[in-house]
Amino acid sequence: MNSYLVVVTKSTVPIGTSKKVKETIRKELDLRGSAIEFDVASNPEFLKEGAAVEDFLKPDRIILGIESEPARKILNRLYHPFLLNGHPIIYMDIPSAELTKYAANCMLATKISFMNDLANLCELVGADISAVRKGIGSDPRIGQKFIYAGIGFGGSCFPKDVKALIKTADGYRVFTRCDKGR
Repeated sequence: MNSYLVVVTKSTVPIGTSKKVKETIRKELDLRGSAIEFDVASNPEFLKEGAAVEDFLKPDRIILGIESEPARKILNRLYHPFLLNGHPIIYMDIPSAELTKYAANCMLATKISFMNDLANLCELVGADISAVRKGIGSDPRIGQKFIYAGIGFGGSCFPKDVKALIKTADGYRVFTRCDKGR
């Protein structure tokens, strides 16, 4: 590192990772006696299994957690071609960007889990989960995506991201769970 740069985390990382990355770089620069300025940014990916290339080229949204105007300018230049095609860039602070990825995956996992529980209830009361799905999916606030009952959710992200969000929230004593205290 010889001059200003922006270090971007382009992955799903525990909340606070960018802060640790910044501290680590700062300590190394201090050991070198170097006062080089730098920024750290968070740019979580939102790639669906089986559609990674398409999702990269045509993202629903681009989330960028930044701390400074120079970082914003550099990332704007990097993502300029996406802006030309109308793909939205949403700027926010770094912890919010890190949390957004977990929140999105956990919301989708919640929808899947809810539909699976609803399918179990349908079987018990004699209702048709397909009819219920069509009924609730026609509500634009809910939509048709991720409301199919099945064997559960899986993949490489949903299970680990749900666990990571629960662990983070437990560390801050935010979420309460029904099984606690029993």
